[in-house]
Amino acid sequence: MKKKFQAVYVPIGVGTFHMPSAQAQFDASSELLKELCEDTAIPEEMLLNTDLLNRFLDTVDPDLIILQNLTFANAAYASEVLHRFKDVPILLWTLREPVIDGGRLRLNALTGAFSAANTIRKFRDRPFEYVYGGPGEPQVRKTLTAMINAAKVRHEMQELKVCAIGHTPQGFGFGRALDNDLLSVFGVRQDAIEARELIDLAKGYTDDEIKDYLKNALKRTVGLEETPEKNRMDFARLYKAYAEFVQKNGIGAVASRCWPDFFVSFGTPVCAVLAMLNDLGVAAACEADMYGALSMWMGMKLSGRSVFFGDPVSLDEKGNTITFWHCGTAACSLARKDTGACIGEHCNRHIGPTMEFGCAESEHAVIFRIGRNPDGTFRFFIASGKALDRPKQFFGTSTVIETEENSEKIIYEAVKDGWEPHYAVIYEDVADELEMLAHMFGCEVTRY
Repeated sequence: MKKKFQAVYVPIGVGTFHMPSAQAQFDASSELLKELCEDTAIPEEMLLNTDLLNRFLDTVDPDLIILQNLTFANAAYASEVLHRFKDVPILLWTLREPVIDGGRLRLNALTGAFSAANTIRKFRDRPFEYVYGGPGEPQVRKTLTAMINAAKVRHEMQELKVCAIGHTPQGFGFGRALDNDLLSVFGVRQDAIEARELIDLAKGYTDDEIKDYLKNALKRTVGLEETPEKNRMDFARLYKAYAEFVQKNGIGAVASRCWPDFFVSFGTPVCAVLAMLNDLGVAAACEADMYGALSMWMGMKLSGRSVFFGDPVSLDEKGNTITFWHCGTAACSLARKDTGACIGEHCNRHIGPTMEFGCAESEHAVIFRIGRNPDGTFRFFIASGKALDRPKQFFGTSTVIETEENSEKIIYEAVKDGWEPHYAVIYEDVADELEMLAHMFGCEVTRY
């Protein structure tokens, strides 16, 4: 049975400081955490000695530890937590000294934070998260929210199954993933199937068997009825084959081969099928890019909506923008409202259906990629900005991102650092959550 997510609040301190101040902070912190995550385990009282701490730790099975210095506490407290839960993400939270009046130091929590942090770094070789302030301060709420969201995605990834459908084309090996790498670093299981198996499955469907899938696609797109009948029906056959395959096998993300197989062996592209899957909540990357698909999946879980997948194809230094494009796999829900999710044909092969539209604007956007260093270790590319109100830039689907950082700098540094040519564009401000996830998985971070 799948384990339910649990965050654990660990408020530590000693009874020799000002207990009314500590109690007030404990009560307010508990209420905030209950509000942010109902699945938070909260002790009945402040943990003012290691016996109380250990009795509480006996009752929990955390996916996230929120270790808070109510007052000063020596390193023994953090050591007990780390000894029990070696791989659980930690957010260290330091309370602000409530009063500075020339009198008694009421909490001395910050000194306790240094003690705890020193111990955490000795136990672990990866960064942890930290926040300073009281439960009523905006940055505390923001950090707690991001950390809880990130930890929930990490927890869900332990149950995630992905599937490689076919192999990467020649020269696209950057997207090829080994099942052991995905499992050991991210906790993700990978299946694999040849593209021809789904093609053969699609060929076997009758017109009657695919009518519901065709009807569904017609409702969500503009112009599909104008596609040549054979391509339209073959698209519906592929749609049924892919949708039922992922549902039957519990697949959350797919990296699908596309060209040349679906043009030469089937006569109809898979682009629009992947768009349909993305709208159904299944991250679907083309050109068999598994790390692209996993990047999409993480973005979808954090934002609660479909994400764009594509290449950086144009830099506008004056406008401080980067245009992302691909042949036509963007989810229908991303389309501009004035055009809807238009259907066209592939820009090179001149066979349809593919998606043909510019994406809608968004006040927040994050460019994201799980990449690999030359030594095989993983790294996260994170760049913040916003999606502009721009029409389709080229045949296919596109989105224009105005970046917070200088766009020319981003392009120059990304190229010189050898980043991959595929990116997920997430339409929410989830940059903090992604950086936290990188720390949880021990991945290097490049953030703009």
